[in-house]
Amino acid sequence: MLTGISVRNIVLIDKLDLEFSDGLTVFTGETGAGKSILLDSLALALGVRAEAGLVRHGEKEASVTAVFSVPISHSVGALLSSHGYNFSGEVILRRVVSRDGRSRAYVNDEPVSIGFLKSVGDLLVEIHAQFASHKLLNPATHLETLDLYGNLSKLVSDCRHAYNQWQYKKRERVEAERTFIQAKEEETFLKESVSDLEKLNPMPDEEETLVARRSKLMNSEKIVTALNRAHELLSDENIGGLKIMAQALSQLEYADNFSDHELSSLVEQFSQSFSIFSDSVSEIEKEQEKWGDISELPMIDDRLFALRDMARKHQVTISQLPDLLQQLKSKLTQLELGETAIDTLRSEEERERLNYITIAEKLSTARSEAAIRLDTSVTKELPTLKLNKAEFKTEIIRLTEDEWAEKGMDRVLFLVSTNKGVPLSPIHKIASGGELARFMLAVKVNLAAADDIDTLIFDEVDSGIGGGTAAAVGERLRRLAEHHQVLVVTHSPQVAAYAQSHFAISKEEKDQSVLTQVNLLDNIGRQDEIARMLSGEKTTKTAVTMAKELLSTCLKK
Repeated sequence: MLTGISVRNIVLIDKLDLEFSDGLTVFTGETGAGKSILLDSLALALGVRAEAGLVRHGEKEASVTAVFSVPISHSVGALLSSHGYNFSGEVILRRVVSRDGRSRAYVNDEPVSIGFLKSVGDLLVEIHAQFASHKLLNPATHLETLDLYGNLSKLVSDCRHAYNQWQYKKRERVEAERTFIQAKEEETFLKESVSDLEKLNPMPDEEETLVARRSKLMNSEKIVTALNRAHELLSDENIGGLKIMAQALSQLEYADNFSDHELSSLVEQFSQSFSIFSDSVSEIEKEQEKWGDISELPMIDDRLFALRDMARKHQVTISQLPDLLQQLKSKLTQLELGETAIDTLRSEEERERLNYITIAEKLSTARSEAAIRLDTSVTKELPTLKLNKAEFKTEIIRLTEDEWAEKGMDRVLFLVSTNKGVPLSPIHKIASGGELARFMLAVKVNLAAADDIDTLIFDEVDSGIGGGTAAAVGERLRRLAEHHQVLVVTHSPQVAAYAQSHFAISKEEKDQSVLTQVNLLDNIGRQDEIARMLSGEKTTKTAVTMAKELLSTCLKK
């Protein structure tokens, strides 16, 4: 709900800070006192178009700040979070307007676009006033409104799920048909490509393996030369390492014989080294044979050429060839399955379509029943609101199949007629602001428990009425305030008497200028203000007595 508003330099308001409570709050005052200015100020914070004329004379800029307290579960929290803004249950909307008409917007002290400010404001407040646009005047909201009234959220959810399932199967069938047609057109190419790829039999990571092997073979001449030189140094009959080691071992054995074998450990160690050395020479010989054979190189070159040629042909990399083979095989399999697979998908799609129709029909029936209840309830409210010749009807229009959607196969439109014999027409085409406000009140009273807007504002709801009709308006506003915070600008003492909070708006001369003042009235103040509203400029004793009785009667209800 709206907990407070701060206004600076708006027309006749230089500085104004108000706090609000829940329930029904009214604003009263003489014509021209500034009631519309206060409403315009709040509307500015909610994102309506700014005008330079709103800035008070002599000031550079004006500002309005509106503070709201809302439950964590409120839809405004999801909106703020989705745009990266923090939300902890308090929402602060601020608008600053310069004298040139430019304006800046803020939500919780973060700069935002005017459009986003309005999106947030639309979730928090609904204004019912002449020429003011609000949710019920938008036919696009009527379907959701009826569903809320009829408590049809479960059916709507089921319908949405069924529709999405149907559309999923439809997309699957369309894709299968597209793939089938495309595959049919390239059937010869597919078969030839699969045959060529299967013959080539590309392996994962094959290119890297071949390139590495080829690199080794290309260096084999250098490797063989080095191995030959090493073998020559070790095995030469004259100066070879093996011959020198053999001679050294012989001398050690000779020395060992004359040392009573005290050198046997050294002889044994050198003998083992000689054995390892001899084995290494043999390994060099084997490596000479292996690296000396480069006959594999042409085969590797041919293989790499074939792989690269195939990759170029299909415009892929060599590493993608194995996957490409599987993809082409899959297309051929789909082609071979042909109409059989598509027929299966068509059957599944039709099953989901019929399921959607069944649920959507249930939803349509439930909407029709809810519409009858809503029409009856609203119609009962109209006579006491001085709309006794008016008619309200909820029209449910069946959509064509091309228009069916996740919310069902209906379009809903609220129709009204304000006079007998006048054809029903959409509710937003009512000409009179007063009639429109009272119509909205009749609808809102019946939607109170289901409506998710916390704060409702009514202006001109008592236009052209008085007496018992005004009392009926006040009583319904009080009922509406059981579910919402309701703010009302009124000229009617009967409406004002039903309020739980009452602000009086007046004009005051100060420093050779006229300023708007807003004061919260206590019980005595309320009595005096309602007496003024009853009697006019001069408050009479009779008016005071009537005001006491009116307050006593209305507050007991």
